Amino acid sequence: MGTHGGGLYVGRRAAAAGAALLLALLVALLALAALYGRCRQEEAPPPPSSRAPGPAAPPAPAPAARSGRRLPRHLLPLHYDLELWPRVRPGQAGPFAFTGQVNITVRCLQDTDTAVLHSAGLRSSGAVAVRGPLSEPGAAVEVAGLRQEEAAEVAVLELRGRLRAGRRYVLQLGFQGRLEEDLDGLFLTRYTDRGRSSMLIASQMEPTYARRVYPCFDEPAMKATFNIRIVHDPSYVSLSNMPAIDVSEVKDENGSLWTVTTFNTSLKMSTYLTAFVICDFDYVTRTERGNEIRIWARKEAIKNGYVDYALNITGPIFSFLEDVLNVSYPLPKTDLVALPDFGAGGMENWGLMIFQEASLMNLPSGEFTSRKAMIALVVSHELGHQWFGNLVTMNWWNDLWLNEGLASYFEYLGATFVEPKLSLDKIFYVHVVQPVLREDSEIVRSLSQSEDKIKGSFSLMSLFDNITYSKGASITWMLSGFLTEKLFTRALTSYLKEFSFSNANQDDLWTHIQMVIDGQDEVQLPASVKQIMDSWTCQNGFPVLTLNLTTGTIRQEQFFNKKNRKNTDSYNNTWIIPVSWMRNGSSQPLTWLDKSSKMFPEMQVSESEYDWILLNVNLSGYYRVNYDQLNLKRLAHLLETDPKAIPAVSRFQLIDDVFALTDFGYVPIETALELTKYLAKEDELFIWNVVLLNLIPDNLESTLKNYEVYPLLKKYLLKRMLPIYHYYAGFIHQNVDALEDDYFAQVYLEKLFATACWLGLQDCLDLSSELYAKWMDNPEHKIPFLIRKTVCCYGVAVGSDKEWNFAWKMYNHTDSVEEDEDILLYAMSCANEPWLLYRYLQYGLSDTLFSSNCTSAIISHVMTKDIGHRIAWEFVTENWPLLNQGYGQELLHDVLKVMGRFVKTDVQIQENRQHKRILLPN
Repeated sequence: MGTHGGGLYVGRRAAAAGAALLLALLVALLALAALYGRCRQEEAPPPPSSRAPGPAAPPAPAPAARSGRRLPRHLLPLHYDLELWPRVRPGQAGPFAFTGQVNITVRCLQDTDTAVLHSAGLRSSGAVAVRGPLSEPGAAVEVAGLRQEEAAEVAVLELRGRLRAGRRYVLQLGFQGRLEEDLDGLFLTRYTDRGRSSMLIASQMEPTYARRVYPCFDEPAMKATFNIRIVHDPSYVSLSNMPAIDVSEVKDENGSLWTVTTFNTSLKMSTYLTAFVICDFDYVTRTERGNEIRIWARKEAIKNGYVDYALNITGPIFSFLEDVLNVSYPLPKTDLVALPDFGAGGMENWGLMIFQEASLMNLPSGEFTSRKAMIALVVSHELGHQWFGNLVTMNWWNDLWLNEGLASYFEYLGATFVEPKLSLDKIFYVHVVQPVLREDSEIVRSLSQSEDKIKGSFSLMSLFDNITYSKGASITWMLSGFLTEKLFTRALTSYLKEFSFSNANQDDLWTHIQMVIDGQDEVQLPASVKQIMDSWTCQNGFPVLTLNLTTGTIRQEQFFNKKNRKNTDSYNNTWIIPVSWMRNGSSQPLTWLDKSSKMFPEMQVSESEYDWILLNVNLSGYYRVNYDQLNLKRLAHLLETDPKAIPAVSRFQLIDDVFALTDFGYVPIETALELTKYLAKEDELFIWNVVLLNLIPDNLESTLKNYEVYPLLKKYLLKRMLPIYHYYAGFIHQNVDALEDDYFAQVYLEKLFATACWLGLQDCLDLSSELYAKWMDNPEHKIPFLIRKTVCCYGVAVGSDKEWNFAWKMYNHTDSVEEDEDILLYAMSCANEPWLLYRYLQYGLSDTLFSSNCTSAIISHVMTKDIGHRIAWEFVTENWPLLNQGYGQELLHDVLKVMGRFVKTDVQIQENRQHKRILLPN
């Protein structure tokens, strides 16, 4: 949603940014026109794609999640005896609360007369006591008082005596707290199962929410074992990290009966991994190497087989990781729970992993789908955490990438193991490396930071971003590449065995890799592992390498936006860079760039146009490459004559790099366009996707047709798109099931067809009309899902009110699934008749026809269409009192955000500001 604030979307800065982007595109297309003139005799072209689902994406930032005050090191927790009692009965109205008791066995490391531990939002209940020293039966230390420091999220036990170093004590605290529906700590969530309203209770402790559930030493390095007991309504089942070992009964103060589930003693683990679920779900189960795996979900989902796929892949991924890492999974059971509402895609709690339903559920079928790929990635990520995060945990949050980066790396290895149809290097580059390279050039933070920076009121949730996940995985990929996978996994095994049930920092990982390197002579490094890797983890950003073919010189500098550079900016970082390279199609030995500039005589080329160099082959390193004009010209010629001479991932990288270099002012747009001339011979959808996302950005698609260069863009792209379009259109006509195993067709074919239709390709428009008409004639005749959104949109667009009314009818069909509803909600905004769009907007005001979420979506969809933005804007201004009453100011901010794309002049800027002043006078 849009952010509140004055003129955020229509201010001069935003308008100027949009204008600059459009100006750059204008320049590009003028250059494109010149290119087109030179390429008149070329054959035809290829297509676009939409952004693939972002597997195992980082969780969205939660409200507070502050690190709070670091605890003094006087006490070390050894063991928790924890009882939780959520006071919830089925069908009961709120508010809800929970009570509990925790007895924490601690070892005193330094004499102290206070015991400080974390506690947030909890109230003390009952007496607070300190027993011990435990070596003296019956001994106790009197508690003078309990002080809650809410700002620091700690509870301080003030003692009349002293705790003595080397002795063990037990801290006893009763507590109570509110059971909210906010998806953090211990929370309650409501859902519907088989038409009946139900409730469940679950937990999310990472990073610092355990302290909201029970008083504890809530830091990752303060590991302990846990005995957990949960009191709950008898109609529910209770789950925790370990298997249940006893079920009994207890009566409350009113004589009502409750069930008590007691769990086995846990392994030594961090507080953020403790987990609880209380629900009336069903489960499916299988056993893998003695590990009982159960997947829990709503009864209806279990009955319909929605989690069967997740169950079938979980065991094999476990076994794969055990075999690769040579470290056994130490728990006897693993529960995976699919929650209807959960704040993250998944959470790796040891023995009790929790997921959003969408991350685990799939319609049962033998077909390989992009949804199955997403499930495999999410499950594999959380299973990777069983070793990286659970067994070995980072010392402190500044090295969070040791958890998330390594789990993200193994996420792709595990998923491609169970789904060999996925190409590991292609999906890793498309989903991980390329997106984070785009992001990392704009973010000012390093992968690993000093502990001092992560303290006080620092929001820990800001660390759960793509830098931690994807840059961490990309650096790991590079590390594995130059070490060799064999040596890398050998080092990881050593690291995991050394720090099992304990904690580590990144230097510990470097040490174990160095030990492996020192014990062999196959791989030689130019510096120590720590020197090499600290240059990647402790510095902001990443390098761009510039190769001069004439001299054979490679120069490195930090990749930054030269267009926005200030005189005060400093970009003096230097990396120790592994350079994989290829000459004339032959792979060359790995070399290293360990200074700002270095000459490589072997990279000097002859005058032959067939003598070319390619650096960073298959994106083995985390950097971009800028070639001199001589090499770029030779690579462009090679692409036109024999594109397969360059590996597919390297073709993708070459195009992605050159457009990024253009955006940041390193090379002119003509250079990027030279490398797209060959596209009529490009048959890889994932490569076409990056081309189209650069030439037709999603946020400019609705405005590009307003510019006189649009016909040039249309002519240039359609010429090159036709071969790949016709190739895939053949499958749509004859045998769409043959694309079942083509992952990139499943995630990018929609973008290809949407772009072809948007550019006015008659065959695409005709195909959409034909398939839509067949669906109208027989609603049982399904439009191929790979292009359903495009077909529905253009079926409505080229039709009349008859086609629109059919979409409306199917949207209101009782059997329509949510995914189809979203497609139809969008398709109805594609109408080319203004009166249909206006009627649609009017429908959107009806509480009986749409929810408030749909109303906002309808306005946004209409506003992004060629003829819709002015209609939608007038509709909003005319109906603002009603819209403001029903949906609030956020709706207007969303509308203004979209309208900002159409701002081209000072007059329009002033007009939008005037509208905002009128509609939002305060």
